[in-house]
Amino acid sequence: MSNKKPVVVYGASGYTGRLICEYLREYGIPFIAAGRSADKVQAAMQSNVPGIETASYEIAEVPHSVAALTELFRGASVVLNTVGPFAKFGPEVVEACLAARCHYTDTTGEQDWLITLDEQYGAQFAAAGLLLSPGLAHMYTTGEIAAQLCLETPGLDTLDIAVFWGGSPTIASTQTILVNAATSKAYYLDQNKYVEWQPDAGLYNVTIPGQHEAALALPWGGTSHPVWFKRDPRVATVKVLGGVFNKPLMQGVPLIVAAALKATEGMNPEERYAALAQTAAGVMNTMPPRENPRLNKSVDSVHASGPLARAHCVIFGNCNYKQTGLLQAFAAASLLQQAPRRVGFASGCQAFGHHELLGALRSFGLVQAPILTVHR
Repeated sequence: MSNKKPVVVYGASGYTGRLICEYLREYGIPFIAAGRSADKVQAAMQSNVPGIETASYEIAEVPHSVAALTELFRGASVVLNTVGPFAKFGPEVVEACLAARCHYTDTTGEQDWLITLDEQYGAQFAAAGLLLSPGLAHMYTTGEIAAQLCLETPGLDTLDIAVFWGGSPTIASTQTILVNAATSKAYYLDQNKYVEWQPDAGLYNVTIPGQHEAALALPWGGTSHPVWFKRDPRVATVKVLGGVFNKPLMQGVPLIVAAALKATEGMNPEERYAALAQTAAGVMNTMPPRENPRLNKSVDSVHASGPLARAHCVIFGNCNYKQTGLLQAFAAASLLQQAPRRVGFASGCQAFGHHELLGALRSFGLVQAPILTVHR
């Protein structure tokens, strides 16, 4: 039996990676904090992970290659990946997980990456008895929990989802948003088929439960939900809009994206990525402060409908990045104790159960009890 620590956090020095390590410590799970710079990871653990002195962990420096990552992962059971943009950096991690026979989760919101995983890797992970669960994160999983609660009412086939949170995107999130917008289309699900969102539609006005003021939203790359529910026999149509409560910030997003697209026209993929990364650094080049539950609030709202029934579920919460860190740590804790409910490509709810994930978020004080209203 390998004596290697059972969980690898790849990208542990980043904002989300640090939070995952924090919750792994609270679950008492030994882990390897890995990244391309051991010094950077060590500094992040010592300065940004409360209680790290009581954790059982190791630091690992690893080149971003399939061979090096396979060697690092071999003997572990679960890899929690936070290194994005995932469409660019994810394939090596996924292939290394297959080679080392590890379960894989990540925090992506890149719809094209989910479609790639579903179509190219899902069957291989299923055949190996391994879980491939991308997008295990607040902006996706908490909304999915609300959707699954609605779908407990039979006869609902359409999901209208809104996800909002308070705060600023991290450095990595800002880069991912720009790269994803410049290189990929955004889709919603319409009668079980992917349909492209109108790329020049601009901002959408959205009604958020619990406040009088309307909010501004975007398709946010299409999000994970249309991909997860495409093979759910109950669901035919899924549309998702999301954003932050800060209106000036939302008003600036389309302008920044449009300028970045124009500036990178005609570039090859590598040149475009470098230019977009530089633009992202100009927008956000410092880590946001640690979240404050009085300021960093979240709202996940789902209207579900069918021919003769309707349901609405809203989940009010706080600290969306902490929610992400906890969801990842809970996934690792579950996988170390029992097999997932589904192997291969699966969402967090499909793999672990929406009531179980909700229970974890509730037990750590990150969300209120859902408000579910059903009309038959």
